[in-house]
Amino acid sequence: MTGLRSDKGMIRVCLTTDPANFPGCVDDRHAITRSVPATQRDIRFAGIAPGTYTASLIHDENSNAKLDTFAGIPREGFGFSRNPRIGFGPPRFSAAEFAVGAVAQTQQVTMRYMF
Repeated sequence: MTGLRSDKGMIRVCLTTDPANFPGCVDDRHAITRSVPATQRDIRFAGIAPGTYTASLIHDENSNAKLDTFAGIPREGFGFSRNPRIGFGPPRFSAAEFAVGAVAQTQQVTMRYMF
């Protein structure tokens, strides 16, 4: 990932194949999640089943395990696979989806900050 404004806190990543649970992965028992220190810029996932996935990331700078918002606007960094354009609200699943097959995939995610 690129564009982190600091090394504070954690990066929280969610991979999902379920459009209904993108980007939050709240009710997705099949989602693959990771939390790593913000100093770690590469996150690797091994043994992923083939399919169509999306990745959503948050820069949890205060390590409270959630994306802090003000009036519904993220106060912490966020990013998505394929770096889709951001309008009002999160992108559609289709804008962030990528295929995973037998060959390793790399997604370069650029973190974004509204405040």
